[in-house]
Parts: sequence; C-alpha cells; structure tokens
Amino acid sequence: MTVQQNKDHASTGKLTDAYRRYLRLQRNYSANTIDAYLLDVDKLLTFLGHEGVDVLHAQLSDLQRFSASLSDIGIGARSQCRILSGVRSFYHYLLTDGYVESDPSELLESPELGTRLPEVLTTYEIDAMEGAIDLSKWEGHRNRAIIEVLFCCGLRVSELVTLRLSCLYRDEHFIRVTGKGDKERLVPISDSALHEIDLWMHYRNQMDIRKGEEDYLFLNRRGAHLTRTMILIMIKRLAQQAGIKKNISPHTFRHSFATSLLEGGADLRAIQSMLGHEHISTTEIYTHIDMAALRQEVLMHHPRNILYHKPK
Repeated sequence: MTVQQNKDHASTGKLTDAYRRYLRLQRNYSANTIDAYLLDVDKLLTFLGHEGVDVLHAQLSDLQRFSASLSDIGIGARSQCRILSGVRSFYHYLLTDGYVESDPSELLESPELGTRLPEVLTTYEIDAMEGAIDLSKWEGHRNRAIIEVLFCCGLRVSELVTLRLSCLYRDEHFIRVTGKGDKERLVPISDSALHEIDLWMHYRNQMDIRKGEEDYLFLNRRGAHLTRTMILIMIKRLAQQAGIKKNISPHTFRHSFATSLLEGGADLRAIQSMLGHEHISTTEIYTHIDMAALRQEVLMHHPRNILYHKPK
C-alpha cells in the first residue's frame, strides 16, 4: 500500500491502535510504558485537532507550536522533553510503516535541561519514617517491609507491587525482579529486609486472599496486590509524619539505594546491574550525586572553609 493509500485509510483511532500494537509486539514495552507513549500522542492529537491540522500532514512548524504550547500551560522542561520524545517515536513509526513520506519531528528540538540531581534520603531519615509506622496495626508491618525492600533492593515501584513469593529465594538472599521490557534480574536482599518480610508474613498468612493473588508478596486489606498509587500515598504520609520536608516518592528510595552503594565503594557496573539500567550512562547520575555530597563535606569540614565562614 502506498503512502497516499495509507493516508486515505487511516483514522486517528486506527493509527493509535496500530501504534499500540507496534509498541507491544515490536518494541516489547510494558503496559505502563505503552500508556505513557499513547498519552504523549494524545496530547499531540488534541493540539493538532484544535489547530485543524491532520497528524499525517503536520509540518515541523506545527510541532514547534505544539512544543511551545506545552511550556505555555506550565509543563516543566523535563516533562516537555519526555513528551517530545514520545512524539518523535510516533512519527518514526508512521514513517517506518509508510503513513508519511518524511518525518516532521526529525529537526524538532527539546528544551535544554540543567543538571538536576534527584532527592535522596539518609539512613537516619529512612529510620525516622520506619519509626513513624504504627506497628499495632497489621498494615504497619507490611509498610515497614515495603520500606526495607525499596531501600535495600532499589526496586522500581512497579517492580515492588508485582513482586511474588515465588521470586523470593531466602536461602540464597536474592529476589528475582521483572523490570522494564519484561527483563528479569536477580537482586540481593538484606537480612533486615528478610526479617521485616517474615514479620509481615505472620499477618499475611491470616488473610483471606483473593483468587489469583496468592503469589503476590504485598497485599491490601481486600487480599489483592497493591497499586503504585497506594505506595505513593503511604510514603508521602510517612514522610510527613517523620517531619521530612523533601519532596519524595517511591523512586527516592531507589536513588537512595544507589547513592548509598556508591558512597560505600560499590562498582558502578554492579550498581547498573542491580538497578536494571540498560545503559551505564543512566547509572552515572549517581556519580554526580556523590560528587555533590563530597563538595558539601569539603565546604563544611575543610579548615580553610571553616576559617573563611567563621562568624566574626
């Protein structure tokens, strides 16, 4: 079928359905990643619809106006970059499958980003969050185990909520994790995390577990596995109760895990393997965190800095 014939037969709904199949079958992306890509495309389609521009006839200038509109409605530079990356992926697909003759997003520029280091939690702050948990309630033991597993294993929240009992190898001190693209990896688990899991299992074993959910490690009061939103709400609440002012999320524990390993002398390649990063460049952000912490230590403790900043 020619490009013109493809254009004639393509509707917006058919295009997005075909793109979804491409992401799932050819790119092997997870359901969450596919939803994110389609959300980016939906933003573009909504904008072009208001402009009266067909997505298959859009030009670079149309995409540049779309990019400017993201800034106008207050979307941050980092989120703009992610959305525009999704737009480029969509047009790459349209070009590959013969819906367009040229890719209008090829010269589409993203906003420049400064180096923004992620928030990390100290061991003291994590201890404070665990100390704020009410252990008189059964879910308190679950939440404490969740915090320990997040911090000790560096899991993504999606990996945590899908963690299964059958993937826990207690004697070997490993867990099997299914990450992005359904790629599996083995991650060491600490004695402290295993201890908290044991305490949680005492209560879990007494629950009425929903059929089909029996293998999930962490469950809600209805006996079903947790969602990412439940984890986020729980962590935000605990941080507030512990008096932590940082803007944290479940991913903060992943950053804290990697930073703690690097500060302890772990090899960057080993950290990459445990985090499940495809490229070492993604892991290298933690070297910047380590250097920032080192600079702060020098400023606080070097005698010349102490003398210079001494109150007069």
